[in-house]
Amino acid sequence: MKVPRRQAGHPGLYFFTAFWFLVLLPLSAMAAPYAGMVMDARTGEVYYSENADTQLHPASLTKMMTLYIAFEAVKNGELSMDTEVTITRNAAAEPPSKLGLRSGQKIALRYLVRAAAVKSANDAATAIGEAIEGSEAAFARRMNRTAKAMGMTRTNFKNAHGLTESGHLSTARDMTILGRHVLYDYPEYYNLFSRITADAGMHTVSHTNRRLLQSYSGADGIKTGYTRAAGFNLVASAERGGERVIATVFGGRSTATRNAQVEKLLDLGFSKAPTRVAFNAPKRPAYMGKMGDIQIAKDADPSTGHRAKSIRVASAAVTRSLRPALRPGSEPAPLLVAEVGADIQAVVEEAQALAIAEAAATDSAPSQDEIAKMPEVASLDTDEIVAAVAAASEGAPAASLAPKSRPEGVVLASLGGETAMAEAATAAPAPEREVVSRISTSGGRHWGINIGTYPSRYSAERILLKTALQETGTLGGSLRKVVNRGNGFDANFMGLSQDTAQLACQRLAARQIECTAIGPS
Repeated sequence: MKVPRRQAGHPGLYFFTAFWFLVLLPLSAMAAPYAGMVMDARTGEVYYSENADTQLHPASLTKMMTLYIAFEAVKNGELSMDTEVTITRNAAAEPPSKLGLRSGQKIALRYLVRAAAVKSANDAATAIGEAIEGSEAAFARRMNRTAKAMGMTRTNFKNAHGLTESGHLSTARDMTILGRHVLYDYPEYYNLFSRITADAGMHTVSHTNRRLLQSYSGADGIKTGYTRAAGFNLVASAERGGERVIATVFGGRSTATRNAQVEKLLDLGFSKAPTRVAFNAPKRPAYMGKMGDIQIAKDADPSTGHRAKSIRVASAAVTRSLRPALRPGSEPAPLLVAEVGADIQAVVEEAQALAIAEAAATDSAPSQDEIAKMPEVASLDTDEIVAAVAAASEGAPAASLAPKSRPEGVVLASLGGETAMAEAATAAPAPEREVVSRISTSGGRHWGINIGTYPSRYSAERILLKTALQETGTLGGSLRKVVNRGNGFDANFMGLSQDTAQLACQRLAARQIECTAIGPS
């Protein structure tokens, strides 16, 4: 009698079974937790949240803060987009996703920014942080200072790229807040996050989430993120018909499921967002750069891209400058700062009313959204204006000098004509008389500067006022003039000499403000 022999199992089947129970099931059980939020970007109103305050791994959503600080550093003259950054060994060694930077290589900051925003390159993000603060640790401290100033209360950064590190955590709410600041604080750079491809210097890079950008109507950013600990994360923003919504997802199972969830959340946001709403942009946080350092610029023009030399001091940032005591016996002249501030505020209010009235008289009357935005645009309150005027008045003379008397032999032909000349001749005969038919009061100040063309008279008046307060050294005493060109309103400062106009443009260019000199013609 033959006993049937049991057929030996296939080795591959045993291996797969063991792999399933020992690896795949534990990983699925440990999948990153889900969190989500939907916010109206215009107002900050939250339409949906789930686990929004749970601290999770943000992954490459971190790079939104890295890029935000890069924009801030450029705005404040720490460096420029053309600054050549030397890549360190630490940056070059970062794991993928990466641009492929080499230790010792030099590359312009703009290419690093593009690589971090579009490709989510880790080596580029680290290089940005080291270029701005000298080390990644110092940059992480600045990231945390900025996050705190934004109101990101449950976020702690440890690096510039977002790779998993103990204590490097954030929340769906905080990342939504950060995305809103990126959108409104530096709108001139926001287009980076919607580029399908970008020139990163070494080669062209592709967007990490071009599928959503190409498939969802109105989507224009912002940032993806993935690590095994985080899952598939995304902060996305879309605009439709003047409505703008931000949606955030943490812990997606895959790119496809994450994108599908984000699309559902964006749809939810648009279904709840009102068409007309009072715009309430987030308040830009205070500048948090170079705490504890005194900057000594090697070049007066920060647009050249040279980094400043830093001297470490024991104290924190200087918060105020003490004025020297008055010389005995001298009395300071009263500064009519409050009156000046009130006058400036009146100009702003008058310009706003004029813009609304002018638009109402034409076919292109402003929408409710545009009118609602105006109070935010005119964000200089009286206290802010008074402070700016007071600061600009620090070096002003205490009293004006009395004008010199007119020479006795000078007679204005326009004041009395021949009769005045005859009386002057009778009263005080002189061997030679000088007759002046016209006196120029311009002093050769026939030049001006243009700082841009704007869609409304109000916005042009607003930027003129803001610029005048920022650049009192060269624009003090000039005339603010708005010219309607048909297709927009030119914002001009007139009544300058040629040298002053050119100097003003140089100084405004250093502040990243567009400026063109206007000649006498």
